[in-house]
Formats: sequence, C-alpha cells, structure tokens
Amino acid sequence: MAEEKRQFPTEMISLPSKGHLYSKDNPLSSGEVEVKYMTAREEDILTSQNLIQKGIVLDKLLESLIVSDINHDDLLLGDKNAILLAARVLAYGKEYEFEYTDPSDGESKTESVDLTSFEAKKVDTSKWAKGINEHEYKLPNSKKVITFKLVTQGDEKAVDSQLKALSKITKGGIQPEITTRLKQQITAVDGNRETQTINQFVDNELLSRDTFEFRNHLKTMTPDID
Repeated sequence: MAEEKRQFPTEMISLPSKGHLYSKDNPLSSGEVEVKYMTAREEDILTSQNLIQKGIVLDKLLESLIVSDINHDDLLLGDKNAILLAARVLAYGKEYEFEYTDPSDGESKTESVDLTSFEAKKVDTSKWAKGINEHEYKLPNSKKVITFKLVTQGDEKAVDSQLKALSKITKGGIQPEITTRLKQQITAVDGNRETQTINQFVDNELLSRDTFEFRNHLKTMTPDID
C-alpha cells in the first residue's frame, strides 16, 4: 500500500505537538508525517454518502493520504487538525474562498483566507515528560489533583462508541456527553487510577466551576492549529 502511495508526490507535515507526547518507539515522535497529494481516489472518499452518514469520512481520507506507517488512533486531535489543513492546501491550494452574510447590512459577501497563514499554537512543553501523554492539574475549587491525557483519535472513537451504546439504553433521554468525555480523559484522581473512583468523582464530585477552569487550562496547553 505504501509503495502505491509513493507513486504520487508527497510532503512532510510538521505536527503542532512536535511529537513530544508520543512514545519514543512511535513514528509520530519524529514530529512529522508524510502526506501525499490528493487524487480522484480521495475525492471519491470525500463524496461517499455512506462514509459521510457514518461520520468517518475524514478518518478514511487521512488513512488514504498519510504515507507514514502510523497508528491513526494514536494521533492527537490537534495534530490531526494540522494534517487535515495541510491536505486541503495540497489538494486545492492555499486560498479558501467562502461567502457570508454581513450582519451590519445583511448583504452577501465573499471573503478569501490564506490557509498557510495559520500557525501552530505556542505551547510551553518544557515541564512535560517527553514521550508520556499524561499531565496533572489541581482543581481550583475542590483542590483535588487530577491526572489527565490529551485526547487522541482513538479516545474520540471510544467516546462515540460509548455514547451510541448509551443512547440505546436511554432512548431519547439525556446524553451524558460531557461526563463520558471526562471519564475517558481523566486517568487518576489524587493518584487513584481505579475506574470506579474516577467515574464516581466525575458523576458526583466534579464541580461545574472546576470543569470550566479545567477546559480553559486545556485550551492553553493543547497543541493545535491557532
């Protein structure tokens, strides 16, 4: 498969994480991935109604475009965003033109954006343990210390799978999307890594004020496209 892909021109794409959070034996730790230019085959993927309805069209697109021998589920979401943006530039050029309605006068207008002007967020990784996707954060109100990981594509799939299973049980009831994601992301509470302890904490003890501060913390420290 890789040999077939290399019949086409490719580019090396830099990852916002710089590979810092991937283990040493993971190819993503290099901080780069090799991506091929889009062809008619990838346009077939993008227009596949079956893949669109299943919500996996972009994942299938990346699987087709990425030449590097990686496990796609290992990709941090910020790195995945960077690859998708680069793929768009390689396929159709850097200019992205779109129409919008100007709220000041209600007129339809056209704007153009240079996609290459978007840069990686500036994130301080100096205190991170290289090769380990785990971090600690002291919740400002409860003073509990949570250990958490930055979300990967594999984590997103796990959350989606759990939510689909829960929807069959609740049958139109409340979808616990926020708590399900937190349970997937938090790996320990005050050093306790038991799943039951984490679930109990998220469901009954995690204050809304603390989740708000935690989300703000994540925004500042998560490698991504700015």
